Amino acid sequence: MRFLVLFATFVLLPLLAPAQDSKLAQQYYQDGEFEKAAVLYEKLYVQNNKNDFYFDRYIECLLASKKFDEVENALKKELKETPDNIRLYVTYGNLYERQFQEEKAKEQYDKAIKKMPADQYQITRLASAFSNLTKYDEAIKTYEAGGQLLKDKEIFSFNLAELYRRKGDVPKMMENYLISITSYPERLNTVKSQLQRYVTTQEDYAELQAQLYDRIQKDPNAFHFTELLQWVFVQIKDYKNALRQAKALDRRLNENGARIYQLAVTAFNDKDYDAAIASYDYIVTELGYSSTFYIDSKRESLRSRRLKLVEGYSYTEAELREVENAYENFLSESGRNKTTASIIAELADLEAFYLNDLDKAIALLGEMITYPGIDARIQARGKLSLGDFYLMKDEIWESTLLYSQVDKDFNEDQLGHEARFRNAKLSYYNGDFQWAQAQFDVLKSSTSKLIANDALDLSVFIMDNLGLDTTDTALRLYAEADLLTFQNRFGDAFDKLDSLIAAFPKHSLEDDVLYARAKVYSKQRAYDQAIALYQQIVEKYPEEIRADNALFEMAELYEMQMNDTAKAMEYYEKIFLDYSGSTFSIEARKRFRRLRGDNLN
Repeated sequence: MRFLVLFATFVLLPLLAPAQDSKLAQQYYQDGEFEKAAVLYEKLYVQNNKNDFYFDRYIECLLASKKFDEVENALKKELKETPDNIRLYVTYGNLYERQFQEEKAKEQYDKAIKKMPADQYQITRLASAFSNLTKYDEAIKTYEAGGQLLKDKEIFSFNLAELYRRKGDVPKMMENYLISITSYPERLNTVKSQLQRYVTTQEDYAELQAQLYDRIQKDPNAFHFTELLQWVFVQIKDYKNALRQAKALDRRLNENGARIYQLAVTAFNDKDYDAAIASYDYIVTELGYSSTFYIDSKRESLRSRRLKLVEGYSYTEAELREVENAYENFLSESGRNKTTASIIAELADLEAFYLNDLDKAIALLGEMITYPGIDARIQARGKLSLGDFYLMKDEIWESTLLYSQVDKDFNEDQLGHEARFRNAKLSYYNGDFQWAQAQFDVLKSSTSKLIANDALDLSVFIMDNLGLDTTDTALRLYAEADLLTFQNRFGDAFDKLDSLIAAFPKHSLEDDVLYARAKVYSKQRAYDQAIALYQQIVEKYPEEIRADNALFEMAELYEMQMNDTAKAMEYYEKIFLDYSGSTFSIEARKRFRRLRGDNLN
């Protein structure tokens, strides 16, 4: 034990002392006690074989204390001992600059660059010394002179790009990033990351395109520039031109459609269905069965065509029939089985909601859910849709049976929550409001934000309108009109709402009736009439629960259907300013910023 104590005293303590000094010096430095820190850093510099870090900190502390004479003496001494340490001239220049002796400072900076050896490491360290003092022009001169010394003008191009970025010279930044890719193509993804972060305006992207076109023209075989050009088009959501570049790369690199398929997915997710269709169809028609993406492309092309019509709300029956035929042809080619079950579900949706052929939709799904080996989740979704279609035919027992099956099979899953929500809504349609409200209250905590929000809205709606009356007759009439709207029996729905207003004038449901009518007009694509009713709600009932819903619906119509961005922005802004507690507030702010042109990546 005595030996161990002696060992600790004579061996370990001397080793621990410098560490304690370093920690204390750092603390003094952070606290702004530079004179105390300087004493310790000087001591550490001597103790640690004249480590550059400690010397630099020592000088920093002296400069902060304005002990300029001591700095000069220390630098002269150090230069005498290590004349090859050219970074000292940068420090010397900084000393003069602190004393407002600009000419002498420049002499020292120039001397550092002139004495620079043909050594990549030394050149980089000198440039970093300038950069740390925000002397970006001198750092640029260092790299340019270094490239000449090493007889390689491109070796420091990435470093130069970073310096031009800090200076805010975007064209020169781009130029040097592109030069760096010429020498080191493996840097392509790193350069993409930097460009994505710092190229933000349309003018910047136009400049980048111009520089890329120039390089491709000079070197058509430099495929990395073509790849970067494709990436630029994706960033600005110009998928048509991105596809042109992707085709060229696909042919040159023999990618068999991989790049084009990925581009199609991106365009699809961004709702540019025309570009998605063109990309998928290229794989199907030009590459055919030889591509591993053939079947997927054919399937996704169908989905793109369908969504282009139904989400655009602008279509003719002839266009719908064309898409229907495309689905039928795909199923004829691929067969009707578990692997095409999702396609059959999409066709059923088209038949029920857009071609008004409920019997065909029910037949399609009735067969689909019985396929051997079908994916359980696809089957469950088929049952939910089938339940909806039976409800549209007023076969309520069949609907609740299907919903209950999914609820039982996926009790704790989101699918189960969807099924429970639909069953609760069935009870609401049937006038069993208390049981429906109890179910909606449970579903308010659903992991699905959409279900939770809808459940909350319906729960509050029922509570507000049951608590005010001794009878639920008015609410029953409204719920019946709601069901008729779901069943696409719009004339009957309007008649039911008329009878409600006639029987209960000045009722609290007046704003809800206006809202229900507006929703029907939207379904019928009578957008001007829908907007007029939404506007009436906002103006006459600003404190009621339908006001924020009406604002959001109106903003969405102006954005999606009326192509009036200014109006859409006006109403989105009103939601998050005047109705900040609304469930639409976050989404409204996001859409407002996107329409304003903010970069939301």
